[in-house]
Amino acid sequence: MKAPFPFSAIVGQDDMKLSLILTAIDPSIGGVLVFGDRGTGKSTAVRALAALLPPILRVEGCPVNAERPEDVPDWAVLETKTVSEAPTPVVDLPLGVTEDRVTGALDIEAALTRGEKAFQPGLLAKANRGYLYIDEVNLLEDHIVDLLLDVAQSGENVVEREGLSIRHAARFVLVGSGNPEEGELRPQLLDRFGLSVEVGSPPDIESRVEVLKRRDAYDRDHAAFMLRWQAEDAAIRERILTGRKALKKLDTPDETLTDVATLCVALGADGLRGELTLLKAARAYAAWRDDTALTRKHVRDVAAMALRHRLRRDPLDEAGSGTRVERVVEEVFA
Repeated sequence: MKAPFPFSAIVGQDDMKLSLILTAIDPSIGGVLVFGDRGTGKSTAVRALAALLPPILRVEGCPVNAERPEDVPDWAVLETKTVSEAPTPVVDLPLGVTEDRVTGALDIEAALTRGEKAFQPGLLAKANRGYLYIDEVNLLEDHIVDLLLDVAQSGENVVEREGLSIRHAARFVLVGSGNPEEGELRPQLLDRFGLSVEVGSPPDIESRVEVLKRRDAYDRDHAAFMLRWQAEDAAIRERILTGRKALKKLDTPDETLTDVATLCVALGADGLRGELTLLKAARAYAAWRDDTALTRKHVRDVAAMALRHRLRRDPLDEAGSGTRVERVVEEVFA
């Protein structure tokens, strides 16, 4: 099986790559929504990022990727609880998936063959401490959307049915992609994504030719292509690790907090989730740049991706949501 396309080899799509990097530095940002045309590298970028992320410490065989032996749930029977490194999990949630497959359910095989009432973990367990990726998220069935909303809010999966009473940690970075022409996303789920970016096909011939060259090289001589981009991916990995450490020491002046609140009020963002997400994204961006203090520039640079999907619709304004955010940013920070 081929290794995923290198993250650093993706041509353009700077906003998409930056948004994914920010969630890698601070997963509490709340995930990324990527909307755009088909074939613009959305799923490629998600898998490429996961491949370059540093491994996590995990109890071997633990169905919820517990970091410490004491975190292994009681229902998970393990012969040993050895901790070792494992790749960051990336789990695909397909359209048409059943609720049992998502949350987990009674292990029918154990019930029939051994008469045991055992729990069969679902996709939420596998995604804990990693990424849950949903392609065509705007086409997801409503009852699965409701389920994801509950888990995303609590960070815990609860299964109460078929005589089971199971709870386990389910904290993950939710990444959704879709084509806006195929339907809109429910507002409740839209608000759960920390960042939102829009991607499109490269507008210039030079960029398109470079995409063709790199993809062709990846398919024809995979080993050589991966070796060519190994150093660039390693450099990104080191910057992410450095950013995670820098995040804890970053100074956040009161005037920058005032900038965050003022901008959200000017945009008419509902609730306080916009402010909190903008603050976290700006801090992660400052850490990525290896800056020591949060400034207005950091807020300006990530404002569109943190707020574009939180705006109220204005039927009299034909500008896109990203353009509206940028316009208000210029007015507020003039």
